[in-house]
Amino acid sequence: MSIVAVLYTYNDLPEKRAEVLPLHREFLGSQPNLVLSGPTSDGSGLIVFEGEVAEIEALMDGDPFAAAGLIASRRVFEWDLVLGRWAKELGLV
Repeated sequence: MSIVAVLYTYNDLPEKRAEVLPLHREFLGSQPNLVLSGPTSDGSGLIVFEGEVAEIEALMDGDPFAAAGLIASRRVFEWDLVLGRWAKELGLV
């Protein structure tokens, strides 16, 4: 199984994002393959899963943020962890 990162750039709709945030978090929290998730200091979002890129792309199509038109852009890509504590904890090294 691969590590897959999702990078969101949000539309500038902070009030609407705050309104939909509980649904977004509930959606992500219900995913058994979620590794971590959270906002970044530049106003984007980073979400990391165990899985395959095509599977995660399809999954993220169901994110309430996407349905509400809050995502300006989305990148989904495999992330090869080769060093560090997370790589060890996930059994990748």
